[in-house]
This record gives sequence, C-alpha cells and structure tokens, in this order.
Amino acid sequence: MLEPFKYILNARRIILASGSPRRKEVLDNIGLKFEVIPSIFEENLDPASYHDPSDFVIDTAAHKVEEVYERLKNDAKKPDLIIGADTVVVFESQIYGKPKSEDHAFEMLKKFCGKSQFVYTGIVLKTNKETVKFFEKSEVTFGELTDEMIKAYIKTGEPMDKAGGYGIQSIGGTLVKSVNGDYFNIVGFPVYHFCKQLVGLVERSKLE
Repeated sequence: MLEPFKYILNARRIILASGSPRRKEVLDNIGLKFEVIPSIFEENLDPASYHDPSDFVIDTAAHKVEEVYERLKNDAKKPDLIIGADTVVVFESQIYGKPKSEDHAFEMLKKFCGKSQFVYTGIVLKTNKETVKFFEKSEVTFGELTDEMIKAYIKTGEPMDKAGGYGIQSIGGTLVKSVNGDYFNIVGFPVYHFCKQLVGLVERSKLE
C-alpha cells in the first residue's frame, strides 16, 4: 500500500517512539525507513478512569509521542512524523498490561484458558501539521492448558515484557486456538490500519 509513496516517506525523518522489538520488526518488514527513539513516559495512567479500553491505549500512545516530540523539537532536523503505540489485553472488562511477576503472569494466563480476550492497540501519528489517533481491536481465543504448560511457558521468560503475558508471534502462539481480526495488531502494531492512515497523511500533504 505504501509503495507509491515511498519516495516521499524515505525523504522524511520518521521516529518510532517505542522500544518494542516487535513493532520495529513489523515496520522494518514493510520497508519503512525510521529511527527508534523510545519514549521515557512513565506509563502510569489509570485504566479505570477511561470509559473504554480504546481511549486508554490511544491516550497512552499520545503521551509517548508528546514526550518524544518535546525532546526532539529543537533538533536541527525536526521529526516529520512520530509514531506512538500502546497495546493491552482486555478480558471480562479488565485491562491487562505486562505482568508484574511470574505469579501475575500465571494468574493472567490461567484466566485466559479456553476463553477469548481482546487485544487493543492505540496508535498516534504526529506530524508538524496534524495528529491522527486510532485503534485496532482483535479477538484471541486460547486453547485448554494445564498448569504445567502455563508454568513451563512462563519459565521461558517470554511473557514478562508482553501485554497479557504472551507473545503470539513466538512460543505464545502455541497457546492460541484461534484469532479473529488483525494478527499484527496482536503482535502490537496493526499494519493495515497504520498504512491506511499514513497514506491519508501523505495524500493530504501533511508530510510534504
């Protein structure tokens, strides 16, 4: 989708305000040229104060973008686009971020067994002229898992830096029975929706 606009995008300074290796890999794979400058925003927003999980992830992503923007706004070459993202898992109306401990990871994964949860990713795109905010929602259904299986997965260390305590693109994929929606959203970055919004920015001349 981006190919006709690569000549414009490649000439711009694009920043990914995230240290997530999954998000970096996704953007690398679509051929986007960008710098990784992780936000140091302290993720301390209260999910209970938001009407919907989509509002929470969008607001968190927006704070990440603003923190990076403030750091870079006086650079000789200012960023033309800053990309921020935040992902959470929602199960029975409760928001789950990264587990705080192995016991917390076990508690999360045990609840998900044989049931569906929803992955929300909020994305914020900030240019010098416009800020675009959107989100994507995908459904993930776990298979039935024994306590032994869950504990062994946790011992791999993979769950500890991932929302909901699992990574679908790696070992955690063996826990997942089915997916409804954008797979890449579950990884942490909804590629199609992002590209659609980015094309809109280019066509509206917000990156020129």
